[in-house]
Amino acid sequence: MPNRLAHEASLYLRQHADNPVDWWPWGPDAFADARERDVPVLLSVGYSSCHWCHVMAHESFEDPAAAALMNELFTCVKVDREELPDVDALYMQATLAMVGHGGWPMTVFLTPAGEPFWAGTYFPPQPRQGMPSFTQVLEGVAEAWRERRDQVMKQAGMLADGLREQSAVQVAAPPDGDALADAVQVLRGLYDHGNGGFGGAPKFPPSVTIDLLLRRHWAGRDDGTALAMATGTLDAMATGGVFDQVGGGFHRYSVDDIWLVPHFEKMLYDNALLLRDYALAMRLTREPRHGEVAERIAGYLLREMRVDGGGFAAAQDADSPGGEGAFFTWTPDEVRAVLEPGDAAAVLARFGVTDHGNFEGRTILRVLAPDVTVRPEALEALYAARALRPAPDRDDKVIASWNGLAIGALAEAGTGMERPDWVQAARDAARFVLDHMVVEGRLMRVHADGRARHLGGLDDHADMADGLLALYAADFDPAWLHHARGLADAMLELFADPDGAGFFMAGSDAPPLLARTRDLEDHPSPAGNSQAAWLLARLHLLTGDPRYRRAAEGAVGVVAEQAQKWPQAFARALATADLLASRPVEVAIAGALDDPRTAALVDAARSHAGPYAVVAAGDPAEAAAADAAPLLADRPLQHGAPAAYACSGFACMAPVSDPAALISALHGA
Repeated sequence: MPNRLAHEASLYLRQHADNPVDWWPWGPDAFADARERDVPVLLSVGYSSCHWCHVMAHESFEDPAAAALMNELFTCVKVDREELPDVDALYMQATLAMVGHGGWPMTVFLTPAGEPFWAGTYFPPQPRQGMPSFTQVLEGVAEAWRERRDQVMKQAGMLADGLREQSAVQVAAPPDGDALADAVQVLRGLYDHGNGGFGGAPKFPPSVTIDLLLRRHWAGRDDGTALAMATGTLDAMATGGVFDQVGGGFHRYSVDDIWLVPHFEKMLYDNALLLRDYALAMRLTREPRHGEVAERIAGYLLREMRVDGGGFAAAQDADSPGGEGAFFTWTPDEVRAVLEPGDAAAVLARFGVTDHGNFEGRTILRVLAPDVTVRPEALEALYAARALRPAPDRDDKVIASWNGLAIGALAEAGTGMERPDWVQAARDAARFVLDHMVVEGRLMRVHADGRARHLGGLDDHADMADGLLALYAADFDPAWLHHARGLADAMLELFADPDGAGFFMAGSDAPPLLARTRDLEDHPSPAGNSQAAWLLARLHLLTGDPRYRRAAEGAVGVVAEQAQKWPQAFARALATADLLASRPVEVAIAGALDDPRTAALVDAARSHAGPYAVVAAGDPAEAAAADAAPLLADRPLQHGAPAAYACSGFACMAPVSDPAALISALHGA
């Protein structure tokens, strides 16, 4: 019989619906059951594309004997971390405090009041490598609950107090120019000069750090070091097995330090952020190879990750019916069976496909012979043949935050690389979120099975507003900026610390947890606190609203000290500090958007205004344009012609109608 998870929208929860475990979804009913039975709560947290989550499920949750023990001794609660990131973050803090490391699957034992008292991650079915078996853990925790309840409750109370204390932060001034330069030098010390990236294995794509380094170079504050680290990492990843050489898009991370063997899941957020990075690198270096990777990431997103209505799915699984990596790897005979001899020889040589392979007897494609050219038609033939294999599952839930990242990437990259189809895909995704994921004025986090669920968190608001801001910069439709400002204002109302100390992860209207957590460190995606600051700093330039700048400064100030010590974990905060410390250019262009003269001024502004500039454009005759972007207010045409007003620090130069004059003014700003 299916358990309570059978009707949940989450693919991850439904994957456990046929377990013999009597799972509950997260909610008050589960804790009421624990109180009534006087048993602890066993909280298991994971996500659909997590390899070790599936391993533990197969080994333990599908085992009738282990399940019977779980059902007898505990109220068992299953959480999809992608649906409830605040729950995940709270109990991950507890896990880190108790065992010194974290990860997924995460296993936490709680009192019926939700206070954690014991935790771990993956547990095997039999003791090995110093780890107890899962059943030993179950019996040990249950015995402690029965025989040493006072000790357990004392431990739980101390942990709960510690979690509450972690929510308290101090605010300092944002890092200044010297501190930012020092942060780049710290990154230089961490940089892997041989293989790209920062530090050793495992290696995650450092997309947010790359964005910071590229912007520092663009701003003229680089002696070449920042650009070399950024492009060195981009090039190493693009030639490695972490990049899907056949289908495009990046896997989640590499288990080694040379970007060869990936964990094979593909996440929407990784590919969105990396699309932005490669497109920006193409803009700065004019190297076709960066543009080619951007094209292949965008192609992957549009081909494989769009769901009905225009939104983007969350992830593709690491595992497939043939086993981990079977879908993506090749043997020489498989290549020869698909391609003509000349094409097959080129593929075998370029990607190093051999009989002994490099992963469980098969070959993960990576570029070993860059001088060997493979025709696009050959890659298309391999892709078509691969599509006939049993494929990994796709998690079709639409997450507002990750869609915001995809919207921003497609809009910005589509504008910079003259791909209007990418910008249109960004519009379609934005409309999906705004039409289907806003309920009674409140942004929700997840859309699945035709319904929106779970209150949107800080990252949902910040990432979606950032995406809408990029859409506005792409087509100057004031509706996008209007919606972005609405989300920013909701963010200030629901998530801002009343003491000006940045932002909390969950809104004030969310069901209460033991503590209000903060999302301060960049992981694969920007920290919610830093992304909020990044958004608000740029909205301040467009609107002049001082609330936005004050909130941005407070959010960056919360992590100022940590960001200077560990810049790889706070790159978005450092980029925001760079913006706040500089005098970004604001360009207001008055003119009809379909007038070629207006378009010429827009092109000049985009090309020469700098990495932290904002550009607003609109017809002075249309009140909605200036209402959404006050930067446009009182900017008339000049002698009947479109005009550009270049400003810095809210002081503006004389308006110009000639693109060359605008470029000259921008270089003098």
